[in-house]
This record gives sequence, C-alpha cells and structure tokens, in this order.
Amino acid sequence: MNSNSTFPVFDLARFERASADEKKMLGAEVDRICRATGFLAVAHHGVPQDIIDRAWNAAHDFFDLPAEQKQESKAPYKGYPYGYLGPGTEALAKSLNVDTPPDLKESFNGGPLRKPDGLADPEALAFCYADTIWPAEPAGFVDAWKSYYAQMEDLGVRIMRVFAVALELDEKYFDGFLTAPVSALRALNYPEQRVAPQPGQLRAGAHADYGSLTILLPQAGSRGLEIITPDGKWTPVPPIEGTFVINIGDLMARWTNDRWVSTVHRVVNPPANEGGMDRRQSMAFFHQPNWDAEIKVLDVCVADGAAAKYEPVRSGPYLMGKFKSTAK
Repeated sequence: MNSNSTFPVFDLARFERASADEKKMLGAEVDRICRATGFLAVAHHGVPQDIIDRAWNAAHDFFDLPAEQKQESKAPYKGYPYGYLGPGTEALAKSLNVDTPPDLKESFNGGPLRKPDGLADPEALAFCYADTIWPAEPAGFVDAWKSYYAQMEDLGVRIMRVFAVALELDEKYFDGFLTAPVSALRALNYPEQRVAPQPGQLRAGAHADYGSLTILLPQAGSRGLEIITPDGKWTPVPPIEGTFVINIGDLMARWTNDRWVSTVHRVVNPPANEGGMDRRQSMAFFHQPNWDAEIKVLDVCVADGAAAKYEPVRSGPYLMGKFKSTAK
C-alpha cells in the first residue's frame, strides 16, 4: 500500500502473489481504510488497457451523437434501469432527502450480460435482468461495452477477495454470493456548461452508492469528485494514472454492521478558470451480489454479546428499493 497526495493506492497484483502472512498485513490496511473513508485506488489491476480504451472511446463517441439519436436508446419508462438517461432526469441528492435541481449529467446504463438459468422472479426479470436498450451507433459500441463489463465483473470478484481477507474471512468467502451478480455499468458524461449552474446544482449531487462496491474510471486530469472525510470536510479524490477508484457502498456497510463506511461523495463544478465548465466523462461499475443472495451481518463484525444492527435482506430487492429513490 502506498499513497498519492495522501490518497491510498492498493497494489492488487502484489496482493494476489503474496504469501498468506503478507496478504493478512495488506488486508489489515484495507480494513483501516474502509473503516475511515471506504475509498481507495487500485493499481496493477490487470485489466487490459486496450479494453479500457475501447469502452471509453465508444462511450465518448456515443455522447457525441445528436440528442435525438441518443434518445433512440432511452429507457422506455421512468424507473427503467438501463439505456440512455438524458440531462435533467436524475437528482442523486434526493437519496439523502435533499431537494436539489437535476444533476448536470447524462448517462448510458447497462446490466448483466446473462440471466441465470431457471430465474423466475418477476421483479428480478423486470429490473436487474431487464434488457439493456443498446444504441445502433457508434459502430462497435456493444462489443466494447460487453468486453469492459466482463472485465469489471472479474475485477469485482478479485477485490471482494481482498475484502474477505481484510475482514479475516476465508479469501473466497464472497465467491458464492457472486455467481450471477446483478451489477450495472454506467458511462457518465458531464457536458460542457455554457451557462452557470443553478444554485445548489452539481454535476452529481451528494450521495452514497448502494451496493457492495463501485469501480470508478475517472477522466485523466479531471477534478470535481469529492468525499466527506472523517473530519467532516469535503476532500477531493484525485484521478491517479493507471488505477481505478474503489469505494464501498451501503450494502457492504450493512454487511459489516457499519464497521466499514459507505462514504457520501459528490461531483462538484470546479471554478470556471480551472476547467469547471469543461466536459468530463467517467465510467462506474456498481458491483452487486446475486439477486437472491442473503446479506446477513457478518459474525466477525458483531462484538461478543452484542446484537447485529440490521436484519438480513435479499440483495436484489434491496438494490431495487434504493434505485427507485433517486428517480426524478
């Protein structure tokens, strides 16, 4: 573990080739970070750069299309999870019961690449396993997206193994929860701003993520992502070349009985003379265990003689309830 301007950077390749004792030491450091902020960067992650570049460029080219062409792949009705969401359709701060103008962004969203055999739950089929509304253009978009999604799914499993060691569990403890995860990939475009935002209007309002973890690919050199640190201050999260930014979500905090924190974060508008009005892009993979996975507070996170703070929940329905709270 090292740091870049005080932001922790975790070497995943080092962990994966480490001895059991070294893994335990590295896991203890991740535990410390997840107790404090729940945010870290992961380096030497093994995701091929060409797959990253293809997906990034495909998303960029999609957002470059005329508005009417992007709308051809829009979500068919309010609350539908996948497809294109245009500007003004989401205000993330509403998930924290804060009323703000709509966020200054647009997005394309896609769900799991396959449905598990025998799945019959109508809620699962209508929500997490709903069809992605693919765009016809740009050429190669779908293949690039699916390749990146598959890499994120694999990386999610590998990071959850780090988390297992950090929690002093068997390294593959979480594997059984991730045989058919209901994760989602979101490409985000924060368009160039030609007029000043409304009072209280951000690129993405203050919110916490909902699932087990998020894998974020920010734009190189970009500014605006901030987290609330333990001292109560908004603190920038720097994009570090060659890394993904990882943060834990509400479900992981619940799973650990709040031993780990799901940190509130936002994307602000830097001053105009520092690029605050410029276009900005990112890609976020929201990792979520299997639809039917029972998320029960881990015994290792409950003190002797104490009771768990949370009742068990099913992964999919829990996510669905969270998602619906942010629709404008």
